[in-house]
Formats: sequence, C-alpha cells, structure tokens
Amino acid sequence: LSQAICVGFPLAHMQHYADLTRTYEWERPGPVTGMVLSTQLVRREPIGVCVGIVPWNFPLVIAVWKTMPAIAAGNSVVLKVDEKTPIAALEMAAILRDAGLPPGVLNVVTGDGETVGAHLVQHPDVRKVSFTGSTAVGREVMRNASDTIKRVTLELGGKGPNIVLDDADLDAAVDGSIYAFLLHAGQACESGTRLLLPASLHDEFVSRLTARLRTLKVGDPLDPGTDIGPVMSAVQRDRILGYIEKGRKEGATVAHGGGAPSGPEYEKGYWVEPTVFTGVRNDMCIAREEIFGPVLSVISYDSVDEAIKIANDTEYGLSAGVWSQDVPRALEVARQLQAGSVWINDWHNISQHMPFGGFKQSGFGRELGADALDEFTEQKAITIDLSGRVDRRAYGLVISTPPNS
Repeated sequence: LSQAICVGFPLAHMQHYADLTRTYEWERPGPVTGMVLSTQLVRREPIGVCVGIVPWNFPLVIAVWKTMPAIAAGNSVVLKVDEKTPIAALEMAAILRDAGLPPGVLNVVTGDGETVGAHLVQHPDVRKVSFTGSTAVGREVMRNASDTIKRVTLELGGKGPNIVLDDADLDAAVDGSIYAFLLHAGQACESGTRLLLPASLHDEFVSRLTARLRTLKVGDPLDPGTDIGPVMSAVQRDRILGYIEKGRKEGATVAHGGGAPSGPEYEKGYWVEPTVFTGVRNDMCIAREEIFGPVLSVISYDSVDEAIKIANDTEYGLSAGVWSQDVPRALEVARQLQAGSVWINDWHNISQHMPFGGFKQSGFGRELGADALDEFTEQKAITIDLSGRVDRRAYGLVISTPPNS
C-alpha cells in the first residue's frame, strides 16, 4: 500500500493529466441564439502563475495534483513544499527538467510556511493558489489571497463519518473501519475517524474491532510485517496524546490503546497506539476536531435518520462512508451525506477519474476527475455578430438561423 501511495498513485495521476491534455476542449461552441444572427465560442486560457502548497503527509501525490494540471493548462507553477518533506517534489522537478520541461515552468520552493508560503500567496504576480492543509491555515490563505483577488482551491481538514448499517457484512466492515482510520497512522485528511454504529450492533462490533486491532503490529515501517508505523514528529505525537487526554476528561471510554507503546523498538521515532474511544457524543472535542492521528471515536445511533444527522453535524465535509449489503439502501444514505467523497463498502479509494474535494469548511474546488484542468484555466466568452456583410465561410462557421427568418 505504501508503494502504491508513494509511487503508483503519482504515476497513475500523471498519466491521467496527460490524457486530459490530449482531449481537453480549449474552444467549445457556445449556445445557438434564436433571434440574433451570431455565433459563440467559449474559450479556455491559462491563468498565469499558479502556486501550489503541499502538506507533509502525502508530499509526492499532492505535488502531482498541484503541478501537472496547471502545466497541462499552459501555466507556470511555483510549488511550495512542506519544510519537513521536500525531497520527493525536488526529485520530481529534476526528472521533469531532464525530460525537457523548459526552465521556469516548474519552480520548487522550500522553507517555512508562515513566511515563504504567505509571501507567495500575497505576491501580486500570482493568479491562482491551490492549497492542501488544515482548515485554520486555509482561512489564512483565503484572507491573504483576497488582497489581489486570486483564484483559490482549498482542500482542507476532515472528520469523516463512517456509518455501519445494521445489515453490513461485519467482517468487511470491521476491517474497513480499521483501514479507514489507521491508514498512514491516521495522518490523512479524509480518514474515517467517527464510527457510527447501530445500538443493536454496537457491543459486538466494538468487540470484533478491538480484537482485530490486537492482531496488528505497531513498529518499523521498513519491516514488511508492520501494520502501523510512527507519526510524523514529536509535535504531532504530543498533539494526538493531548486529544486522547481530552477524550478521557470529556467522559469517553478508552476501549483500546490510549497511549504510546513502550519498549526498545520504540526508542526511536514518535509513537501513538491505535486508540478507540466508545461512549462518545458528537459534541465532544474528539468527535468535532481533526486529530490527525490513529484515534477513532465510536458513536451509537438508534435510527438511520439519526445517523445521517450525526454525520452531517460537523463543520467538515470532506469524506464519508456507508457499510451495507443492500447497495440501493446505502446509496440512499450516501445521497444525504454532506461530503465531497462518499465510499460504500470501501474507504480511501481516491481515483484519478473522480473529483476530489470538500464541502463546508473542508474547502472548495476539485482536484482529479474529468474537469481537473478547468481549475487552472480562465473562461472567455466570444460572440461574433454575423448580421452584417461578413463572409461567414471565411471564418469556417456554421450558422443556424431561426425558423421563418
């Protein structure tokens, strides 16, 4: 899986953007007007200088999302990488340079986000900013970009609700729920960190979930037998452990984990045990704020309508999931969830063919999908009046005249 995220996804997404470049309609016929002898075109043009700001958790694949569609649309790019994970983007830039990308088209900048990132967002020559990161920093990006009316795409935080319906395949739902909150040690914005269980299944599901977690190995990520590695930094570890302590103080029950593992193998790195809270209310801090670590909040519900209400009762709207053996039923639930991506009997399935982005304070704009280049182009409407003495054939235009004209 780590190889797929680090290498497979970026390659597949690069190919997707290359394919879009070959088929993109730079000029599209406009609507035919009924009473005026004219024709219209909708033209797509590059925006100009685009800034991409990339987080540390998936530094290469998100760098691809920021650079490839922008370059494909004819823009130049300044890519601001996170100061903790610059290597992948620098290597990508070197490969593109060696492949013949002209100088100045892609520029990778390192440095602290508070100074370097803010300078780029405020720079008057920049016309578009595409940012992936926390909602708090996303608000700052919007404020700074507003001074020069820049276009902005924001892919921000999440608190993904993962709804298990009472007819779910429990084996699949247990493993899928673990995958939903533990991929990359929980350091993914679209993780499924709120597990909504029907009251009738709650105890059995939690028992199966914690039993399965006890079989997982926390350890060296270079060891093929490892299931869960460390978190990014001491700052991140302490932040996560702080949320775990908040959960205890709020009255939630630790059903699994709840601290940092000990032993010689954990002397290097920054470790947090996979942690499951039960007895969680949706108004608790651990259910409302993005922890960005291996922490799951389990919330019980009595009806599907209540589950949907709980799921949507959040400032975030990036991801959601539904587990059921009745696909039409699950689809009906999915249609009511306020999230940019909803997975049924799955999680973390980010396909290059589907748009990715959030509702509400999870941001706006979309990456990937069939319309990805639209985010990096301006629309221009061109209308040509053909009612005068114009040789229409010289323009290669087909004119539709209204009936009885």
